[in-house]
Amino acid sequence: MLTGGTDTGRAYRADMRYGVSVPNIGDARSLLELGVVAEDAGWDGFFLWDHIRFSAEFPVPVFDPWVVLGALAAQTSRIILGPMVTPVARRRPWKLARETVTLDHLSSGRTVLGVGLGFPPDAEFEMLGEDPDPLVRGQKLDEGLELLERFWSEERFDHHGRHYRIDSGEFHPGPLQRPRIPVWVAGMWPNRSPFRRAARWDGVYPIGVDVDGQPVLIEPAGLEEVVAFTREHRADPDAPFDVVVSGDVDVAPTEYEHAGATWWLLSDDGDEGWPGRIHERLAAGPPR
Repeated sequence: MLTGGTDTGRAYRADMRYGVSVPNIGDARSLLELGVVAEDAGWDGFFLWDHIRFSAEFPVPVFDPWVVLGALAAQTSRIILGPMVTPVARRRPWKLARETVTLDHLSSGRTVLGVGLGFPPDAEFEMLGEDPDPLVRGQKLDEGLELLERFWSEERFDHHGRHYRIDSGEFHPGPLQRPRIPVWVAGMWPNRSPFRRAARWDGVYPIGVDVDGQPVLIEPAGLEEVVAFTREHRADPDAPFDVVVSGDVDVAPTEYEHAGATWWLLSDDGDEGWPGRIHERLAAGPPR
């Protein structure tokens, strides 16, 4: 069991938790209000997307999720907070270490770190001078996670890797949660690499892919495959581990629970009716 701060997971638990996953767009104060409403209505987690820009063709107002989550930590006392997901490849690991630890302290140990390669690669990487190659992003993600864990440990270390060099790396303080802040790894199923990566950490967040290669909500049948594959690659299949899925009203949360989900996140893409529509759904409480 993860100790310190909030207990965020059991091994493939039966009692599912409910959260919300929303884009970091619109109005910063509205995002804060959504988080407060979610806690007051009994939701278990509030997660913000981590985008710099969504596309070059359709610009929208975008706000930094870490600043919003820090402010939200000071206005809440129970709900679990985190990015869902942050692209480690376009963040400096040492800066991300400071951000995650700061949020963990501000929230009294209520932080979860969702990570992934990042999407879309053109608007979020290539057009900003970053390498969009998925292999490079995967390498930076793995190396970045290794460095995060070492920074969190508060021990001195040297690191000479493929993409990062650290001399006498030693950060204080560490996170409140021990042995570390829980890390949930996102991936697009049926690609296998992200799920082998997730098996080494604390949770998995699978995303489906349509015929055009675009991300979509995963179906319960696909989630069953993810759970089986990830369990197969876990060093200890019975160790604490979360299976996180986004959903909407079209598929009952119980179908995902039966497929192995431990978290069900109400998802909203920020299109028509934003943020009034999601505000009403949050105020109604989780679909327990």
